[in-house]
Amino acid sequence: MRQDELRLETYTRMYDFLRIGNRAVKKAQEENRKKGIPNVYSYNGHLYYELPNGELTKENPLSNFQK
Repeated sequence: MRQDELRLETYTRMYDFLRIGNRAVKKAQEENRKKGIPNVYSYNGHLYYELPNGELTKENPLSNFQK
């Protein structure tokens, strides 16, 4: 086996980490929606806010609550 090839065990562990991470993100997003907190995403260098009702906006809905 060449040094740059990964073993099957490595791919399996990477898949497990990805699966666990995806579940954690989905849980956090759902908790935010229930609490009325917008989810924030970055796409092509722009921030998008997903409001609890599912609407997407570029305007920060929390800007009134900051210093």
